[in-house]
Parts: sequence; C-alpha cells; structure tokens
Amino acid sequence: MILLVDADSLVFSSCYRKRSEFFTDIEQAKAKFDEVFLSMLNDIEEIYDLDDVKVFNGARGNFRKFITPKYKANRTDMERPPLLNDMHYYVSKTYDAINACGVETDDVVARYWYEISQAIGRDQVMIVSLDKDYKQFPCLYYNYHHKHKKVIDITPEQARYNFYEQMIAGDTADNVNYFKGKGVKFAKDYYNGCVTDYQYRRKLYELFKKEYKSKAKEKYSECYNLLKLRTK
Repeated sequence: MILLVDADSLVFSSCYRKRSEFFTDIEQAKAKFDEVFLSMLNDIEEIYDLDDVKVFNGARGNFRKFITPKYKANRTDMERPPLLNDMHYYVSKTYDAINACGVETDDVVARYWYEISQAIGRDQVMIVSLDKDYKQFPCLYYNYHHKHKKVIDITPEQARYNFYEQMIAGDTADNVNYFKGKGVKFAKDYYNGCVTDYQYRRKLYELFKKEYKSKAKEKYSECYNLLKLRTK
C-alpha cells in the first residue's frame, strides 16, 4: 500500500498547544507533529502492509484566488500561528515532503493518486487527510481524526454524488457557497434519480439557471473550478 498524506492540517494543528494557545517553542510543535504522524502510521500498519509513504505540504500560490477574490476570503482575519512557516519547513525537510506552486496541496495529492491508481490499481494507494474534498474520488480514504480513524472505500457512484452534492451545499471552510440556504438535504432530494454524470450536470445546471439567469454558465464554471481537484 502506498500512502499519500496531506499534512497541511496536521502542520497547522501542531502549532497549537491547545485550541486558543500557540506553541512558542518549535521543538514542542515538532514533537506534537511527530507523535500524531507516527501514531497514524501505526494505526494503518495494523491493517495494511505499507510499501511507501509520500507526504505533501506547503503548496504556495493558488490559482483559485484568481477565479474569484471571495475564495477563502473568510480566512483573511484569522491569526496565523507564529511557527507555521517553520513547521512547514521542518516537515518538508524531515519527511521529504512534496509541494508545488500555483495549486493547493490537495491538487498535488489528487494528481499523485490518479497517476498511481491508474498505474497499479486504486486498491494499492490510499489518501490520508482530514479534508473531505478527496471524497470526490473513488479512492481509499483514511481520516486520522480521533473521532474517525477508519478507512473508507469510496465507490465511483458515491464519489460522483459527493462532488455534485458539494456543488450545491458548498464548502464553508473555503467560502464557497453558490446556493445559500441549500444544503446536503436539499441536494439529496434534488438529485433523486440521478445516476450518470450527464444527469447530475443537467439537473445542476437547471438550478444555476434558476438562481443566476443569464450568468448561469459563468457561475457554474466558477463553482466547478473552485471545487474540482486537479488530477492532471
């Protein structure tokens, strides 16, 4: 099994002593990261034989912010942990992490997942992350949060639905919401009977036309490109 670990969330959380208190000692932040990371690997190794572990973090630049300035604008007033850059550097050097410019870390992970799954099979590679955006792929997905800690085998049908559901329900973490007041329950009812990509797209575009009239095509494209992870 090859693990693709999106370490961005763990890097961020490792900068905190507790919810509202930052570490000021880099060694304490490093120790917290290492402890959680190694515990996660041990949990997975109880189920799978690991052939390789690839770590991803600290992608710089973001093409989505050129699509709309609203993307992640809800984070501009958030206080940045003082050790965040140092921790990204530590993880990059210590774990030989992969990063990139112009895209987000989850785009890089998505591309690696696609290439590896095409080459050796989807059952030989697993995405490890807290980020629910990966559920748009028919992949093995492991959420290492202490309340979850289980492998989810996402089918092609589930992956298709997950993405089109998000197109309606949005992503509050990234400030993406094109249909205010419409969430997962609305999406489930609205997509009832949809099976193929064509059926989902047709139903979704009808909703965009109702909401945005002459700007439906523009808004549909905007929403799609904000939420769809890049595999190529």
